[in-house]
Amino acid sequence: MDKHLLEILVCPVTKGPLIYDKEHAELISKAARLAYPIRDGIPVMIEEEARALTDEELETLRN
Repeated sequence: MDKHLLEILVCPVTKGPLIYDKEHAELISKAARLAYPIRDGIPVMIEEEARALTDEELETLRN
């Protein structure tokens, strides 16, 4: 994931910051509780394409 791109991307729902999850190829929005997929190196920043994060996943991000 390009660092410059990650710096300018924000969650389309909350306009807040995103966390890059390399292991799962996702961009995480803690505020929206959503994980946006990265397909073929391209972030898919569509709310309907994102998956909801579980409480356990959010707790892991807080640590």
